[in-house]
Amino acid sequence: MNESEAAGGPETDSEPPADAEEEAPAPPPEPEHKLAAVVYNPVKVDVDVLKATVAREAESAGWQETLWFETSVEDTGAGVTKKALEEGASMVLAAGGDGTVRAVAEAMYDSDASLALLPSGTGNLLARNLNLTLDDLDTSVNAAFAGKNRNMDIALMDIRDENGKISRHAFLVMAGLGLDAKMLANTDEKLKKKVGWLAYVDAIFKALRDKNQLRLRYSVDGNPARSLRAHTIIVGNTGTLQANVLLLPEAVIDDGYFEIVLLRPEGFIGWLQIGVKVLWENGVLRRSKLGRLMLTKDVDALNYVKGRELIVKLRRPEQIELDGDDFGRATAFKARVIPGGLTVRVPADT
Repeated sequence: MNESEAAGGPETDSEPPADAEEEAPAPPPEPEHKLAAVVYNPVKVDVDVLKATVAREAESAGWQETLWFETSVEDTGAGVTKKALEEGASMVLAAGGDGTVRAVAEAMYDSDASLALLPSGTGNLLARNLNLTLDDLDTSVNAAFAGKNRNMDIALMDIRDENGKISRHAFLVMAGLGLDAKMLANTDEKLKKKVGWLAYVDAIFKALRDKNQLRLRYSVDGNPARSLRAHTIIVGNTGTLQANVLLLPEAVIDDGYFEIVLLRPEGFIGWLQIGVKVLWENGVLRRSKLGRLMLTKDVDALNYVKGRELIVKLRRPEQIELDGDDFGRATAFKARVIPGGLTVRVPADT
């Protein structure tokens, strides 16, 4: 990623060209070779209960004996997922939080295998955006073995760190710089284990006290460059956060685009405008036909844009997060959508 690559950017009210729509590939058929693998985070799951449930559902659905792989601090899921695929797994069940799911998907997005979610942990944002069951292990495992395939988009991001090294990672939900990345860096992990996502509240207030702004140049889909200052930039494949907060109202999990939001508040009034837009308009008005007629115009503090490729170059290294995991400090990144690039398992009656 060189400077010329980071020298583009559209107006924030731009729309994807009508002729750019591409038909997403059809979900792959059910595999004849029915071998599943479970990649699980031992900190997040009760392994004995999980193994008993998986064995029962796999036998009922006519699958072979399941393969088991445990994640670790050194391998959060990508390495063991590759091993599972090498051993012939046609479906990988990710048992853990968003970080585990992201790591598993990163290793398998270009394979013919499908991904099944066994939600566990604090966020479970992908499962929420797919309307999957969060707290019923039997239902989740049944959806894996007796459900059906569905395509969804996956985003790839090339990140250049402060030492100039470029690494590629995938994300399924959201990636960002600014408030969300600083929030994650400020989160007390011990408090998080005790009170769950409420631990983020304290971290948010810490992040809001940080007056440093992002200084960046950004480009969407190869359009001319824009330079600006922003408090936060988030690119999302899905739009809903914890507590059913709709941050990205036009982010659709399988439309071939991601949505980008730029937060540029000026003092209390700016944050108030953002709160009204996100909590009231996105969270309440957009959920009904009558409410959508009451939506107000865009405000300077909150700008949205959709696209398939986003290139950002930063004035100085900034903290970056992908699907709730801290990925250190970046000086630039390039994100792009792979339409229909991941097959996920959903309940048969979805």
